[in-house]
Amino acid sequence: MINKKVNSVTEALQGIEDNMTIMLGGFGLCGIPENSIAELVKKEVTNLTCISNNAGVDDFGLGLLLQKKQIKKMISSYVGENAEFERQMLSGELEVELTPQGTLAEKCRAAQAGIPAFFTPAGYGTEVAEGKETREFNGKMHVLEHAFKADFSIVKAWKGDEAGNLIFKGTARNFNAPMAGAAKITIAEVEELLPVGSLDPNQIHIPGIMIQRIFQGEKFEKRIEQRTVRQK
Repeated sequence: MINKKVNSVTEALQGIEDNMTIMLGGFGLCGIPENSIAELVKKEVTNLTCISNNAGVDDFGLGLLLQKKQIKKMISSYVGENAEFERQMLSGELEVELTPQGTLAEKCRAAQAGIPAFFTPAGYGTEVAEGKETREFNGKMHVLEHAFKADFSIVKAWKGDEAGNLIFKGTARNFNAPMAGAAKITIAEVEELLPVGSLDPNQIHIPGIMIQRIFQGEKFEKRIEQRTVRQK
């Protein structure tokens, strides 16, 4: 029987070293691999290139890696909630590659599917297209974008089984789904890890073939980036 379970986050992240490129799932603070990020801080790996929709906040998510200056380059689509990120970017300490959100998702999905590159109209005529091949399709100009090449992809799911099959909950599906299987090694941290056969096959979002290691996380904070409620 296939068993991809590892016993701890430390075991799951074995092999991650300085200068690697890592994908991290999540959107804002929703569905981020909290245990894995904390372990990366503890491992003190440096000069990382991180591919993530955004960069967390000052004291949570990828913001923790930024605090320790472990990230040399961020590839993201939105970075507006992190003052330390802004400081490092403006001072030249951090290299930043801003990518349209749909393009970022497709660069992940293309890597997942084994597609080396694709054309998209997003970004044509802007700084995003500088230095890239462009081509006209059906009377509209498109930009050639290459699939990401990452050493590790780290995703977070609601439930998983020991074969690596994953179910995401609600909007936590976000970038976790296209990042699964989009790197040489994909690590999944889950809230509930079950024996093989426990999940309804019709409910599985990502099949285990995309996952190399899976472990059960703990003490998820599940923070809300900005809590907004109506006035009484």
